[in-house]
Amino acid sequence: MTSLGSTRRTFAPWADENAKPYIRFENVTKRFGDFTAVDNLSLDIYEREFFALLGASGCGKSTLLRMLGGFEQPSEGRILLDGQDLAGIPPYKRPVNMMFQSYALFPHMSVEANIAFGLKQDGMPKPQIAERVAQMLKLVKLEQFAKRKPHQLSGGQRQRVALARSLAKRPKVLLLDEPLGALDKKLREETQFELVDLQQDLGLTFIVVTHDQEEAMTMADRIAIMDKGQVLQVATPPEIYEAPASRFVADFVGSINMFEGDVARNGSEGVTLTDEAGTRLVSSHAPEDIDGHRAWLAIRPEKIRISSKRPEADNVLEGEVWDIAYLGDMTIYNVKLDDGRIVKASSVNSLRRLEDPLTWHDRAFVSFPADAGVVLVR
Repeated sequence: MTSLGSTRRTFAPWADENAKPYIRFENVTKRFGDFTAVDNLSLDIYEREFFALLGASGCGKSTLLRMLGGFEQPSEGRILLDGQDLAGIPPYKRPVNMMFQSYALFPHMSVEANIAFGLKQDGMPKPQIAERVAQMLKLVKLEQFAKRKPHQLSGGQRQRVALARSLAKRPKVLLLDEPLGALDKKLREETQFELVDLQQDLGLTFIVVTHDQEEAMTMADRIAIMDKGQVLQVATPPEIYEAPASRFVADFVGSINMFEGDVARNGSEGVTLTDEAGTRLVSSHAPEDIDGHRAWLAIRPEKIRISSKRPEADNVLEGEVWDIAYLGDMTIYNVKLDDGRIVKASSVNSLRRLEDPLTWHDRAFVSFPADAGVVLVR
């Protein structure tokens, strides 16, 4: 199977109107008694895509994954895989495998025995099992740990065993339910890139469920933001971050500043937002027909510059440095405006010495250009 490799940057079948979805959720609803976990949801996922379902606990993302795996059945709607309706097909007959957060390794079995388990259940001949297990061990770089038991492995190694076992049966689709949740931060970051490389090498379709926004942004080709059983936005990581469709999405992914006010069109160059304090802010990114609407200007902290002297900029606000968080690679400032609002600005620490140093209770200016934020109406 051809690897995506260097073609990943141009991989965008969702942008091709002639491309057919590989997985399709059609008006899917799932109820548990009076509770609706998934609410009339429709979603298309394409072959060889690394797709992330991102949302808080209880938003329906794991339920959606379990329905695709066959562990739950939709109350309404259809789920199609490569054009086939999956209704009535049990999990073990679907070309799908699921890797659970707990890994669910057999503690009394060796690494190679854990990987071979599903193949033995399928009745594969022993020589082929041995060959496949060897391939999987090499794939996840655990050849020297083949005879060890799970308790003799680190958390990252156990995660790789679970991944190898999930891939051993060569599913068309691999489902990953919070796969990195048990790992420490540094190992989790390393494993994210390993999963991306592995997915590209195998050319499979990966669908990952996570509540970790950085995890989704790092690994996925596209992300579906979920809340209360519905998909609020489906887009690439840059689109989700730079052009959120709503305040919920903007607030859920990354840190954000929100300025609320009434909007008026300001010629062809953008709009002016006037808040209750009379502050006027301009933006060049706004929907059409927005005149007179109540709206919110959303802007990321890293788009905002902080300084002790008043700068020349499209938007300038003044306040007092209220809080400072030094994170090594960057410093985060909370600036309390004179009307009581808090604006968060972040500054990259690119030099060892500080330029224009600011400290607690200093007067400061926060500024940003008109094209730095986006105006949202919902």
